[in-house]
Amino acid sequence: MVELDRIDHSIIRELQKHARITVTELASRVGLSKTPCQVRMRRLEEQGYITGYTALVNQTKLGQSHIAFAQVTLNDTSSSALTAFNNAAKQISAVEQCHMIAGNFDYLLKVRTRNMAEYRQVLGEQISALPHVLQTSTFVVMESVKDAGI
Repeated sequence: MVELDRIDHSIIRELQKHARITVTELASRVGLSKTPCQVRMRRLEEQGYITGYTALVNQTKLGQSHIAFAQVTLNDTSSSALTAFNNAAKQISAVEQCHMIAGNFDYLLKVRTRNMAEYRQVLGEQISALPHVLQTSTFVVMESVKDAGI
């Protein structure tokens, strides 16, 4: 792998802000001509620095304005238990993010639903039913101050 330079980092930053930018505009912003910029983009993709492109969606406009964070504690933290939990958590569409945490609990899940009633259903029927879940604790978001997804 080639070590990233200042221009590679600039390309990544610009694409994070504007994934639909044209190569010509991107090249101009990072100080390259079009062809070298395309070559660098392709290299960054092939080496796994850029893993994909996506649209940021206003979830509130889609009726998914309720955000809660669920702390999850497992009753077993063996490798097989963690793998089982990870695989099952990925299947719950309301779970927007799932992070293993070092601390007083094992996982932190960002859960997005329409409202509290729907969250309660997801928590009771899906999250609590995940493999090896011992207990959960919920923190409801009152306001999103900064969210890269909006």
